[in-house]
Amino acid sequence: MASPSRTARPSSRAGAAVVLLVAVCLVAANMRPAITGLGPLLDQIGADTGMAPAVLGVLAAVPLAAWAVFSPLAHHLSRRFGQPRVLLGALLVLLAGTLVRSLTTPVAGLWIGTAVIGIGIAIINVLMPAVVKREFAGRVAAVTAVYTALLAGLGAVSSGVVVPISHIEVGGAPAGWQTALLVTGAGLLPFAIVGWWWAHRGAGGTRERQWSPRGRTGIWGDPVAWLVAVYMGLQASMFYMFVTWLAPLSMSIGRSEVVAGVDVMVYQLFSLAGCLLLPLILRGALERWAPALIPSLAIVGVAGLMVAPGGVLVWGGLIGLTGGATLAMSLTLMAQRARDHDTSAALSGMSQSVGYVIAALGPIAFGALHTLTGGWLLPLALVLAVLTALTVVGVFAGRDRFVLERR
Repeated sequence: MASPSRTARPSSRAGAAVVLLVAVCLVAANMRPAITGLGPLLDQIGADTGMAPAVLGVLAAVPLAAWAVFSPLAHHLSRRFGQPRVLLGALLVLLAGTLVRSLTTPVAGLWIGTAVIGIGIAIINVLMPAVVKREFAGRVAAVTAVYTALLAGLGAVSSGVVVPISHIEVGGAPAGWQTALLVTGAGLLPFAIVGWWWAHRGAGGTRERQWSPRGRTGIWGDPVAWLVAVYMGLQASMFYMFVTWLAPLSMSIGRSEVVAGVDVMVYQLFSLAGCLLLPLILRGALERWAPALIPSLAIVGVAGLMVAPGGVLVWGGLIGLTGGATLAMSLTLMAQRARDHDTSAALSGMSQSVGYVIAALGPIAFGALHTLTGGWLLPLALVLAVLTALTVVGVFAGRDRFVLERR
């Protein structure tokens, strides 16, 4: 007869896994709203602060630049202080940045708060694939799809509601863009902080095992790692160009500010669908070619925007499907191309650092081309070039290879 302690153990492990999955989902729900709410409010921010479109494009790239700079630090912090503590600290940094952006002076607070938000999300971005690799090793693609879908879905909601919130009357005046960013950026953060703490209470700050010198430095010279990094950067560049500039593009064809915000929300809801559909694609022989095939939907969507911009909802949906699926594909590659969670964390840090250097250039270049030409054809041609490069890189990234292994 089995002892009570032995029979209770599987149930206890299952319960802990469920609590951890809920915590992962809560963290994912807060990884994008503080960023995606910015694009639909660019006109309001520009009118209030006097910033030109090109400057607003730089502002939109600040989080991406922070991700590029601080991503390599995440794995080192994790090995020193332990993943649970570092992720909890990153959530607190994200909350601090959101408060600074909305509760201080409009210009300085906007830039400083956005940078701090970027630092917090940079750490979370890097460590989440490693958490999934370690805690859900048998279901990496499925759990990655769930948390990227939540990431995209809550980002979509933020884009759709942020403008209406800014117009709500408070004391006889509109609430404004700062209040709207506070509500959408910080509304769910306390739940994520408490949820993550609860899932890891008593875990302490256990450090990750130390890497060999080859493990610490070899990742930067590994060709497979560079393929994952460039794929990550190109897909993120495409995604954030549209998160930032789709609303202004929609308004330029006669759609209202509120409807343009809804357009961005629909774009991101289709991105959510792309995240959820990816596990269905990663089966059999199709798995090898998925990274290269997914961008084709966005190529059709961008071409549609160029020749028939009135169908922005249809074209935005196709682009969104690609955006979500390629994001999930990138995060899946960070787990699949590593043999263990420690290597996965290093690959994630390296690829996101390089990737977001590439990604940060996207909104800036898109805004600069729009300012230079006064139209949208040249900026959209830039997106087509990015998608073409993404397809080519995807051909090689889809091969079944592992980082830090001789080939």
